[in-house]
Amino acid sequence: MHAFCIAIQNTKVKSRNQKSKVKRHYTMRILQHIGEYFLLMGRVLRMPDRQRMFWRQYSRELEKQGLQSLPIVLIISVFIGAILTIQAKTNTENPLLPTYTVGLLTRETLLLEFSSTILCLILAGKVGSNIASEIGTMRITEQIDAMEIMGVNSANYLILPKILAFVTMMPMLVIISTAVGLVGGWAVGAFTDIITVHDYLIGVQYAFNPYYVWYGIIKSLVFAFVITSMSSYYGYNVRGGALDVGRASTNAVVNSNIMILFLDLVLSKLLL
Repeated sequence: MHAFCIAIQNTKVKSRNQKSKVKRHYTMRILQHIGEYFLLMGRVLRMPDRQRMFWRQYSRELEKQGLQSLPIVLIISVFIGAILTIQAKTNTENPLLPTYTVGLLTRETLLLEFSSTILCLILAGKVGSNIASEIGTMRITEQIDAMEIMGVNSANYLILPKILAFVTMMPMLVIISTAVGLVGGWAVGAFTDIITVHDYLIGVQYAFNPYYVWYGIIKSLVFAFVITSMSSYYGYNVRGGALDVGRASTNAVVNSNIMILFLDLVLSKLLL
């Protein structure tokens, strides 16, 4: 019996030691990723060696990340605006509430959260996965290695245009998303009997705070940098084959979304 108790105790000790080793391993991995990320950004955020090539890449990325993202932004925003209006009207059926409440709720939701945070979460799946897979494919096909051999700062050449292009386009996409979302809410009043257009427009205009527009733009700038830089990091550090590129793309989207939600909490506390 005494030997059996000692065996159980030894098993518990081994299990505890194994768990502590796993925790240390994950902690070291996280610290390693953080260090490699900042080292990569140190190489990226430098003055380009060839200005002409940089601006050419920059213009291409503006079209790829900004203009090609516009259709999905328009479609999602108009439906979200309509859905917000319908749900706000359904959940505010109270004679004590003013008639402009629905338009006010729709406007504030679009300005404060959807057009900045939720839209960036959606675009992280489109833009982030595209960046990670594109750079990751260049890594496993040794195109990046060839650039390094020729003396080119591959991180600066490949990543900086993507970051600046998306940071440039994201505030415009946020403004367009907010406007289209409000149009979607207006369409509910124009084509249904859920709410009148007059009541909706009064709510949209009531007690408007221009700072909320800047609040959404500031958040979108931070989120755009997070999406492009983290996706580039995972793509740039791919090792292996096609499966590893897919895994890097998934990690880029998941971790970008986590970081966006965390920074949304921090920025909301600081800016509001």
